[in-house]
Amino acid sequence: MSGKRAHTAWWAFLVHRVSGIALALFLPAHFLALGTALAGEEAFDTFLRWSEQPAVVFSEWVLVMLLAAHLAGGLRILALEFLPWRGWQKTLAALAAGFAVFAGLVFALTR
Repeated sequence: MSGKRAHTAWWAFLVHRVSGIALALFLPAHFLALGTALAGEEAFDTFLRWSEQPAVVFSEWVLVMLLAAHLAGGLRILALEFLPWRGWQKTLAALAAGFAVFAGLVFALTR
């Protein structure tokens, strides 16, 4: 791959934007889940039993990875905005990716 898309910063930008969009799309599902608590204890318990399915547990792991990637990408952007430019800032993208993977693995292994 050549050009802009071969640059690490472009991939960091893409991951940050995609994770932000995915998190925004998740919000209505989250509000729906919280809304089941308003419907009563039985409805919420039914939802919690449903959430123990392997596909839901896997999607929770993906959600944690997306959240960690978005957080790390946001911190990278803050560093780019407020710190003087240095060559080591390219490594911030790698650190952000490593943080996301680490957070996802911690979540998966403690589940």
